[in-house]
Amino acid sequence: MNSAVVVFPGINRERDMARALRLASGCEPAMVWHADTALPGGTDLVVVPGGFSYGDYLRCGAIAARAPIMDAVRAHAGRGGLVLGVCNGFQILCEAGLLPGVLMRNTAMKFICRDVYLRIERSDTPFTRGYNAGQVIRVPVAHGEGNYIADDATIARLEGEGRVLFRYADPGGALDPAWNVNGATNAIAGVLNEGGNVLGLMPHPENHVEAVLGPTDGRGLFAGLVDHFKQAA
Repeated sequence: MNSAVVVFPGINRERDMARALRLASGCEPAMVWHADTALPGGTDLVVVPGGFSYGDYLRCGAIAARAPIMDAVRAHAGRGGLVLGVCNGFQILCEAGLLPGVLMRNTAMKFICRDVYLRIERSDTPFTRGYNAGQVIRVPVAHGEGNYIADDATIARLEGEGRVLFRYADPGGALDPAWNVNGATNAIAGVLNEGGNVLGLMPHPENHVEAVLGPTDGRGLFAGLVDHFKQAA
């Protein structure tokens, strides 16, 4: 699996993401600077990691979405290539028009940094084949603007087309407002684009991949991606 991690000024999770990809695939990801205009040849997966690109000025992800490299990311997605955006990366993908909706301020109006529980809604996508549908995983969040919002028609379409892959849930998998940490519509934590090849995910699976650091529930996402490309080879 040839992966590329896009780096913007203010991004701070790029090395965490690169390590998770390296541990899963055995291959060193390419680090692609925001001012570049092309992705490395043979790129399979593009990852837009978390952090605070451009200090979250204007709106989270708004400036990064207009960086030169994003034209190449859009072209990659247009060809059916896989794109993963995590946290600020999710915000960037929404601002870039690669995903619907927007990430707004958490309903508590506070920055949240803690572990949360996610329910896996589907296991038949490249991003979730390392899990079982209905499985509950524990991963961290670290954001102030993770409240996913879209208009009613968009939410209905996402739900009807099975494009919600992750939801905030309680440890048993039940949808409880008390466990919806940021107030996201329908407890949405991760959504797919219409083509099924672009995922935006607010929590950080890359930070739960090594037992020495705690839970390893994030491994499934990366192992599933590696398996997807092995099967496609």
